[in-house]
Amino acid sequence: MKLQWKTLALAAALTLPGLAAQADPIVIKFSHVVAADTPKGKAAEYFKKLAEERLKGRVKIEIYPNSQLFKDKEELEALQLGSVQMLAPSLAKFGPLGVKEFEVFDLPFLFDNYQELHKVTYGAIGQGMLQKLESKGITGLAFWDNGFKQMSANKPLHGVADYKGLKMRIQASKVLDAQMRALGSNPQVMAFSEVYQALQTGVVDGTENPMSNFYTQKMHEVQKHVTLTNHGYLGYAVIVNKKFWDGLPEDVRTALNQSMFNATQYANTIAQKENEEALAKVKASGKTVVYEPTVAERNEMKKALVKVHDQMDDRVGLELVKKIYKETGFDPAKL
Repeated sequence: MKLQWKTLALAAALTLPGLAAQADPIVIKFSHVVAADTPKGKAAEYFKKLAEERLKGRVKIEIYPNSQLFKDKEELEALQLGSVQMLAPSLAKFGPLGVKEFEVFDLPFLFDNYQELHKVTYGAIGQGMLQKLESKGITGLAFWDNGFKQMSANKPLHGVADYKGLKMRIQASKVLDAQMRALGSNPQVMAFSEVYQALQTGVVDGTENPMSNFYTQKMHEVQKHVTLTNHGYLGYAVIVNKKFWDGLPEDVRTALNQSMFNATQYANTIAQKENEEALAKVKASGKTVVYEPTVAERNEMKKALVKVHDQMDDRVGLELVKKIYKETGFDPAKL
């Protein structure tokens, strides 16, 4: 009888709040569509490491790279439904969701360098944009850099005329659609996971990407030419399901926020380095000719693309564009 009572007492004790450490950990599924060895992939793993160390078994973060769970077009809906808790989609993904302001980051030649960019993403403008996601059942945590984009194709891309008639893969963004049309190209919306095969089979002629994506997805094997245009920015917003986030214990949210802050610093520090290393590897492969535009060629491209800013004012918000111009010092009239 004494043994039976001891067994019952132990079972009861294990259910007490004070023994919460014995409970199953909170699982956070973090899904993304790029390779694990990209800046985003490495930052996700770093976030996992920090969060799990700080929360000592209370949280388990499962990372799913390379569209293992969901493709581009599926992941945001999956997050809203609670099928996954955390994502880091590219900023262009929020336009189709109804938060068109995020497409401002797609405007060509809006930022000349990371310093100008971070004035926006680290500042009041960026935080205000993240807050606009709340109405969609999403909480925005941070902006992560990938880098500045380069153009690639199976023919040399020097002047604007070289883009005419090319089928160029883009993300689902009205701004990127207008960008390619301004160059005389035919934009083709396509999931990131499908791009390599589309390039390999000629379904599309070329695309735009930071070098880290270009190299890790092996696009240099199926693209003969890449031009270092640095014409646009590709970044991500790290987001969570709002209902899930709001339901977490406050101390868990605090630890996760601190881990995200540190992971963001890490992500944005390595992004430029990773792109520089990827460019060197593409050059070393000998499979793709890398071209650096002249000052005149770059200015020609800027003049051709700055009209996209005016075309998209109504979509992304004229006041937002003006605020970013003021923050960065960009003046389209000087081109």
